[in-house]
Amino acid sequence: MAKKAETIVQMKENYLFAVIRGESEEDGYITSKACYEGGVKNIEVTFSTPGAERVMARLAEEFKGTDMVVGAGTVLDPVTARIAILNGAEFIVSPAWNPEVAKICNLYTVPYLPGCGSATEIQEALTLGCEIVKVFPGGVLGSGFIKDIHGPLPQVELMPSGGVNIDNMEEWIDKGAWAVGVGSALTKNYKAEGAEGVKATAKEFADRLAAILADK
Repeated sequence: MAKKAETIVQMKENYLFAVIRGESEEDGYITSKACYEGGVKNIEVTFSTPGAERVMARLAEEFKGTDMVVGAGTVLDPVTARIAILNGAEFIVSPAWNPEVAKICNLYTVPYLPGCGSATEIQEALTLGCEIVKVFPGGVLGSGFIKDIHGPLPQVELMPSGGVNIDNMEEWIDKGAWAVGVGSALTKNYKAEGAEGVKATAKEFADRLAAILADK
């Protein structure tokens, strides 16, 4: 199986994406590792984290051969995308649709998940080879957006990010979410409780996902 296809299969199996926004490189590394240990195994290290590319490189080396999938978030341009890929990122996520980022990801056979909020943007993303599109901001668009898009564009896989929490996760899944991205809801306890707090919260999400899927 081609590398890109293998990555997509593993991301789908992991299902939950941890959106990591650390205040420092070390915060980014610690919270990423804690999320993985708690059961959230797709790790999206955003470029709003200082030294994000170094966090990716550390994780990619340490967890090589495991089911962790390391990726980059808040990628705004193709140069940043290439930096991320060269530092071990296996997927690229943007807050908005960027065709130049799509091209560089295609060149390196790395999945690109652009943030889209309209049928027009999603159609453009599909045209340039994006199999999975991030529904962003999920809290604004709402879970019904997935069902509405799947009417005219049933072939696109959609991953909400922004506004997803443990209480509404099932609603997104029921509407057809391919996966879900979770940010501050995962890492909110880091300052008060450290890595163990993040790990415990990640486990709550992973356990909740398992319970939802068991009922389907």
